[in-house]
Amino acid sequence: MAEPKEETEPLLGWARGGGGGGDCPPELPTCRSVRVGFGAAASQDLCIDQAVVFIEDAIQYRSINHRMDAGSLWLYRWYYSNMCQWTLNFIIFLILALAFIETPSSLTRTADLRYRSSPWEPPCGLTESIEVICLLVFVADVSVKGYLVGWAHFWKSLWLLAYLVVLVISLMDWTVSLSLVCQEPLRIRRLLRPFFLLQNSSMMKKTLKCIRSSLPEMASVGLLLAIHLSLFTMFGMLLFTGEKQDDEQNRERLTYFRDLPEALTSLLVLLTTANNPDVMIPAYSRNRAYAVYFIIFIIGSLFLMNLLTAIIYSQFRGYLMKSLQTSLFRRRLGTRAAYEVLSSMSGEGEAAPRVVGVKPQSLLKVLQKVQLHSFHKQAIMEKVRSYGGVLLSTGEFQNLFNELDKSVIKEHPPRPQYQSPFLQSAQLVFGHHYFDYLGNVIALGNLVSICVFLVVDADVLPQDRDDFILGILNCVFILYYLLEMLLKVFALGLRGYLSYPSNVFDGFLTVVLLVLELSTLAVYRFPHPGWKPPMLGLLSLWDMTRLLNMLIVFRFLRIIPNMKPMAVVASTLLGLIRNLRAFSGILVVVYYVFAIIGINLFRGTIVAPSGNSSLAPGNGSVPCGSFEQLEYWANNFDDFAAALITLWNVMVVNNWQVFLDAFQRYSGRWSEIYFVLWWLVSSVIWVNLFLALVLENFLNKWDPHGHLQPLAGTQESTYQMTVELMFRDILEEPKEEELVERLSGHLHLRLCR
Repeated sequence: MAEPKEETEPLLGWARGGGGGGDCPPELPTCRSVRVGFGAAASQDLCIDQAVVFIEDAIQYRSINHRMDAGSLWLYRWYYSNMCQWTLNFIIFLILALAFIETPSSLTRTADLRYRSSPWEPPCGLTESIEVICLLVFVADVSVKGYLVGWAHFWKSLWLLAYLVVLVISLMDWTVSLSLVCQEPLRIRRLLRPFFLLQNSSMMKKTLKCIRSSLPEMASVGLLLAIHLSLFTMFGMLLFTGEKQDDEQNRERLTYFRDLPEALTSLLVLLTTANNPDVMIPAYSRNRAYAVYFIIFIIGSLFLMNLLTAIIYSQFRGYLMKSLQTSLFRRRLGTRAAYEVLSSMSGEGEAAPRVVGVKPQSLLKVLQKVQLHSFHKQAIMEKVRSYGGVLLSTGEFQNLFNELDKSVIKEHPPRPQYQSPFLQSAQLVFGHHYFDYLGNVIALGNLVSICVFLVVDADVLPQDRDDFILGILNCVFILYYLLEMLLKVFALGLRGYLSYPSNVFDGFLTVVLLVLELSTLAVYRFPHPGWKPPMLGLLSLWDMTRLLNMLIVFRFLRIIPNMKPMAVVASTLLGLIRNLRAFSGILVVVYYVFAIIGINLFRGTIVAPSGNSSLAPGNGSVPCGSFEQLEYWANNFDDFAAALITLWNVMVVNNWQVFLDAFQRYSGRWSEIYFVLWWLVSSVIWVNLFLALVLENFLNKWDPHGHLQPLAGTQESTYQMTVELMFRDILEEPKEEELVERLSGHLHLRLCR
């Protein structure tokens, strides 16, 4: 191993020849200043604890600007412990879930206004008691955060100040609720609850900041889209309101271009193609030339919408990289701070140390206390031990923590050793991956057989079906699955067989299928011609067996890593699942806020037909394709759960013109503003951000030379796929001067020697 590069001067200035003198104020905690009463042992313990916290900050991309005395370090580690963070997350979930129970309660079987029974309403004070407990936990949370970061920094942090303001408003609104015996018309604090989810996630804060920074560019395209929409609206009004109009023109005008707001709404819906070709048919049926107007409008709309997608992807990616650059800087700063703390221990007893570095023994003590995955901890400790007694330089210290980015590769137990040549040959055959392919083919045959019988018996009543052949096939397939499991256990050994998740899944299904099949044979005996097992309950035992057989099709997922084109798609999906927490959190916040607003605006506006009778499509009482004719009565804002489903249906934009029309008729034309804003936020902004994440995940799996990157989770995969690592190759490493300058400005730590 190459000798570490020696550093004759420490990177941070500190007083020499004394502990805590010179540039180090006595009131600030230092590794060398804690001498009175505790001695050198307490000084070293403080250094170790500080280094532990710095490394944990680096692992989690947290800021290191917090108090560093012994008591604050204990409180800091307790606050970020798993138990404390799980408790805080549960409290956030609990206060958000109150919306399902509070008035108006969602505790009914159906949301359909015609069949919905009166929901159970909690008594006044029940949900308020749970809510105030949650709010008091948040008060304690913001107090601990304020103390740890220092009150000087607290008053400069917009997020912490907003946290405090939200809590004050929520507590005041809670007091008003109790004083009015829970009969207040509006609860402001319900709109503020999603903030607790936002402030608890650093990645969600970054995502929200990126969205906010991208808004100017989005607004520029939005303005072009508005101009495009306005011009075609005015042109359509002129086109379909001439002096001489035939019946079809009148139909077009009265239905879609009756007035300016109606025409604007019709074209806005056409922008999403939800009412195409309905809006065009009346005029097109009279004259082919009218189709040109609508085709040009749709082409222009598609061009602008795709331009908006490109701008959102470009701008959001740029701002996201800036945020991730900050995360990388935090990791490097945390590890560098740990290095500086530990290097101050290396010179104890020397008046003027000539070489600055970290003793491997000191780092090993730190790593033993760090909360870290055992795989990464073991890998780093092995590298540290390889240095022996040689001091670690800054570069070597930083490189040790590159192990944090590597995936946990599970090693499989060795296969059993057989002496017989025949058994060795059998082990080679049944342990080969071609044997897995054979199992996939058999599973496909099982699925095809079930599908064939489902198609053949689709028009046959259950009591008239003859399940003899399918019963025989099920017995054969289950016997093969059992034989396959036993042969794999023979080839791999029991521990080796269980070390593969796919084998655990297959084995579990095989055991369940075997138990059900034996139960079927015991109850109904062996299949015979005319065999018709009776239906017991919702699903008979026989139906359960057939459904479990269909689960075997998931065996095909194991061959995806071996098929390169499918591997890109599968790896993209895996990356999305891992990185969607921040994006889905933003969507939850948006859904929550719009649902609460919708309840306050539209609760009770949709009224079910008298007598709970269904309006038949052919009775002529309502227009075809209307809210009433389509029986959309379950889409309303009468409770929180119904509001979420209604917003989902509008976000999909299929038939969303039906919602616009219905709520416009029941509550007024101003309701269209609410739904258009929801469409902009959900379908335009969030969906495009989701598309940007999909593109980034896909492009990350395909290197510039066109070769596929290894699928995450396979043995060839070396690094984890996180949002930070997606951009690691194009992020810039922080400069040494930047790290030193930031450490020099730490408010709660002075490294003195």
